[in-house]
Amino acid sequence: MSPSPSAMLPLTLFTLAAVAVLLWGEARAHDPTRRVAKPLASLGFITVAIAAGALDGDYGRAVLVALVLCAIGDVCLLSRADGWFLAGLGAFLLGHVAFAAAFLIQGVAVGWVLSSGVALVGIALIVRRWLTPYVPGGMRVSVDAYIIVITAMVALSAGATAAGGTPRIAAGAVAFFLSDLSVARERFVRPGLVNRLWGLPMYYGAQLVLASTIVAH
Repeated sequence: MSPSPSAMLPLTLFTLAAVAVLLWGEARAHDPTRRVAKPLASLGFITVAIAAGALDGDYGRAVLVALVLCAIGDVCLLSRADGWFLAGLGAFLLGHVAFAAAFLIQGVAVGWVLSSGVALVGIALIVRRWLTPYVPGGMRVSVDAYIIVITAMVALSAGATAAGGTPRIAAGAVAFFLSDLSVARERFVRPGLVNRLWGLPMYYGAQLVLASTIVAH
């Protein structure tokens, strides 16, 4: 399938419209709306990646795999059951591995990976300390593994940007990291609509930004 950058704008607008409907469903606690709007929004960022040329290069294919895995995670997190949450966590973890692989394909500046990694490890430890009292014992290993993987992904995004990649790589990865704080707060610390009102737009924005980086390849 040939890239179609001209289709990216309408597909992006479709995704943002689905996110708006999703937020309405969240605000109204209307599950039928959530169950339709969330998968559509996630399908939206996948189609943006394909329009950007995801099928035509190794970098794009790796990003597409990451986005599909994240979309699977999105569907899993429609349920609040522990089993579905862990399935979603696993899908997102694999998604971060795929993003990390994409950044390595892009090429990374090792010095930037290491220096940003040092700072990010400090942030990750603060996040872990914040979450640990709230995370059930049976989930702690999974949550710790997730924190490690997403931290490595963000460090690699900094290295990829420093090596000549578009700054959107690092911007999307950082936004993804921040959006996950809303998920953690919602799941473990203090559930509430406010988590979703800022976390969901940031998450979908991050995915759209990361999908758009394919055009540079």
